[in-house]
Amino acid sequence: MSQSNHLNAARARFTASSIRWGFMWALWAAVLWGAWYVPGSAVWFETPYVDLSYETNTELLLAAAVLTTFNAITVLIFLFVWNAVLGKLGEYVRTMKQMRHISKWFFIGAIFGGPMAIFGSYLAIGYIGGAFAAIAALMYPIIGATLARLWYKEKITRRAALGIFILLAGGVTVYAPGIVAEINGTGEAGWLGYLGGAMAAIGWGVEGAIAGRGLDVADPDVGITVRFTAEVLYWVLLILPGIYLFTDQPVVELVVSTFNWAAIGWLMLAGVTFAFCYVSWYKSFPLIGVGRGQAIAALYGLFAVIFLAIFTLELPEWNFLVGLLLFVGGGFVMFTESSDVLEVVRAVSTDAKSDKTTDSAGTAAKL
Repeated sequence: MSQSNHLNAARARFTASSIRWGFMWALWAAVLWGAWYVPGSAVWFETPYVDLSYETNTELLLAAAVLTTFNAITVLIFLFVWNAVLGKLGEYVRTMKQMRHISKWFFIGAIFGGPMAIFGSYLAIGYIGGAFAAIAALMYPIIGATLARLWYKEKITRRAALGIFILLAGGVTVYAPGIVAEINGTGEAGWLGYLGGAMAAIGWGVEGAIAGRGLDVADPDVGITVRFTAEVLYWVLLILPGIYLFTDQPVVELVVSTFNWAAIGWLMLAGVTFAFCYVSWYKSFPLIGVGRGQAIAALYGLFAVIFLAIFTLELPEWNFLVGLLLFVGGGFVMFTESSDVLEVVRAVSTDAKSDKTTDSAGTAAKL
């Protein structure tokens, strides 16, 4: 066999291995993401959150903000343990220092993934329920795939476009009945829950696209740790202090009351599932692309419904189940591409004059 044939065979094996591992990481993200909704829902039924009257929207908004803060902190704790085991803490420090070229992407992504997506999910759980929150956010691959196409020319094939159309149909099925009821005045004043579901879909879609840019030049294990470092800083240094200073809400009292065994236990469980869900999610992007990584991870909705049904012995409403089937079907259509299509998911720029490309390559070389 000639040297050229050897190289082609090695390249084919490497491509097949990368695609296989990309699918595996995205599927692990789906399983762990679905599992997160169990502790994420259960903590609402523990002190102090079960004792709140929720007579006004501000009470529930504060509860969701505090829960999102604790969620970010517990996730970061497990991510530091993960990086310590892998011996990557030094690389984490080096990456944090590269704010101009690398860390900025994860700090921007954290805005959409934390104060928007995770906060929105807690709102949706608090107002409507865990099943709705899980299913409502399943439109996020549409946002991620569209932005990946616009920002760095990641390809959207006809099959992927068909999958996006099916996902949109699922979104209409999930949202339309509740929104129509709210407009007609027959709903249960849960418009903030529907808004929270939309925030989750948009936030995770945007974060995935931004993370894909940062992961061009950063290790996924380190990149996700930088991203949650940023989110913790946003909540602890900016958002909660801002709520405390500019409103009369009992921020400190609610934070202190959260330190009980039941609430912290559920939050720690939420932290470990979400930490390794995010690790798997970020690892899939460089291997199979943002759009397809998000599409496969969107199977989390199926796992979330299964896990929640096991723990609560309740099934979601009919339109949620129909929407779930459409979401799963759309995701299946998106990721069942041939290996020839998946091999090249992102267009390669040949513009030698691009200073940004040169800077990023130099920074990656240093790391």
